[in-house]
Amino acid sequence: MCTFCVVPFTRGRERSRDPKSILEEISALEAKNYKEITLLGQNVDSYLWYGGGLKKDFEKASSLQQKTALRFENLLTLVAKAQPKMRIRFSTSNPQDMSLEVLKVVAKYDNICNAVHLPVQSGSNTILKKMNRQHTREEYFSLINSIRSILPDCGISHDMIAGFPSETEQDHQDTLDLLDYVKYDYGFMYSYSERPGTMAAKKIKDDVPEKIKQRRLSEIISKQREHSNFRTSQNIGKTVCVLIEKVSKKSEIQWSGKTAKNTVVVFPKEHYQIGDFVDVKIKKCTSATLIGNAVGYSKSV
Repeated sequence: MCTFCVVPFTRGRERSRDPKSILEEISALEAKNYKEITLLGQNVDSYLWYGGGLKKDFEKASSLQQKTALRFENLLTLVAKAQPKMRIRFSTSNPQDMSLEVLKVVAKYDNICNAVHLPVQSGSNTILKKMNRQHTREEYFSLINSIRSILPDCGISHDMIAGFPSETEQDHQDTLDLLDYVKYDYGFMYSYSERPGTMAAKKIKDDVPEKIKQRRLSEIISKQREHSNFRTSQNIGKTVCVLIEKVSKKSEIQWSGKTAKNTVVVFPKEHYQIGDFVDVKIKKCTSATLIGNAVGYSKSV
């Protein structure tokens, strides 16, 4: 229940799907030749299945239900083992719920993508508290360090809000410092705007002038563009596995696909087709795209 977020009001209470239904749906997609699936939720790491019921009622469940309950790392393992030839992604993770066990499962299975979307929203503890985020700046850094340790080549992305009510220049500087520390692969960045019905709209005055919001957002975007370029440039000279998704927007003679880290790659079509896993040697890049040539079908996903 972040103070700025309207999703709980539009989607209702958090609930978890029966894992059997998830596995059956993925199996049906695999039969139709799908190559990638995403386990998607407002907060996937809080997944908890103990036979039905809301997470808040878990303590009232029987001892057998509690003992045999499935958490997200268990679900992720079941899916990875059931579909070893499919790419598996998951989103969205929230810092307060992401466990080291999930990271270890990602490290264990090659078909789980080495990518984590980890919204932070602000680098300031003062603003995080007003947002009702359940993590501090220091706890977030600790989680980032764990990701880098367990998954050294993991792609990390973020959500960031500029100009939350009462945000000072020091709060903004804390956000820029956090960006420098993590050096995300990419991010989704916005200036704050009220959502009717949220606690922030009801209780907190939107007192940061629009001009200042936009200036701070521009600085965040500029910083992220610099870091994105840093991350993509690390791939030059390397060979990466790409799942072909579509024709490139800029050239009819090139394919566009993504790496396991969710980075876009473009390369000449040759004889390859949409849905193929292809090894591509990277020759150059922009801040958002890798550019190279295919060297053959990939044996990995």
